[in-house]
Amino acid sequence: MENIVFGIGITALTGALATVAGSAEDTESNIGSQGDPNSQVQLAPQMGFLHRIFNKAVAGEPPAYGLWCALGAGLAWAFMAMQVNAILAIVLGCILAVFVQGVYATTAYLGRTASLAKFGQPVYVDIIKSMTTVTMAHAFIAIFCTVALCQLINGALGHPFPLPLLALIWGIALGAAGSATGNPYYGKERQYQNQKFGAGVPISASGNIVRYAEAGERNSIDNGFFTHKIGGSASGICFGLIVFLEIWRTILFERIYAGWGAIAVGVLMILIFTVIDRYIEVWARKNYGPYTVAKEADA
Repeated sequence: MENIVFGIGITALTGALATVAGSAEDTESNIGSQGDPNSQVQLAPQMGFLHRIFNKAVAGEPPAYGLWCALGAGLAWAFMAMQVNAILAIVLGCILAVFVQGVYATTAYLGRTASLAKFGQPVYVDIIKSMTTVTMAHAFIAIFCTVALCQLINGALGHPFPLPLLALIWGIALGAAGSATGNPYYGKERQYQNQKFGAGVPISASGNIVRYAEAGERNSIDNGFFTHKIGGSASGICFGLIVFLEIWRTILFERIYAGWGAIAVGVLMILIFTVIDRYIEVWARKNYGPYTVAKEADA
């Protein structure tokens, strides 16, 4: 009984760390314009719409965060092997991983912007100075929380996978959660606020992203401030639930039928969430229906 109570406590703590990591990851992604909506940012200068958005996407979020979390965990693992305190080792490992992320962000922004020089898109030095440090700060929070929860899974719960491998797996999951949950909000609700809600992105509006803020030209800090309120929170809840429910079912049901009990509960949870998702989708379609302007245009 004590082991189960201890495991549930660790589960709650890892879920809290994952929630913070998911929120920070999505905000970092939106400030850096990394992910699916980035294609419209990249297309904008080609369509004649110059902007001040920090455009650093080279890889998608899952492989990028898999790399950074695995790098931070690997360095922390090496420091701990040198008898460095575990907390200090994780902090140092994540700091070094964030420096790699900063180099990645800088070279990606300069490289992508240089490729758009023939379309007149300039390199803004102030954008590099201000946005790079902000993305690094958010990336540190995301990487640190992910590596910390992996250390709890590995050390406190005795998971057989080594720390860097756990961080690689959960880093990929972190990037996937932010990409699937937060990026649509950034792309549809922020980049295309000039389009009627529900209209999607018409072909005629490709690249015509919103480039002006309440005062002056819009930059990536504006995007991060806006999307963190809902997109970041939703991403945090998504990743937090993934981590919490994954460890929760393992703690409670792993001993049933030599581990098959935990697998059965996992399958049951997937089926339950599928039914809930389907119900919400049908309810939304019945209550909101098709996009009315498009329907009138077709008629």
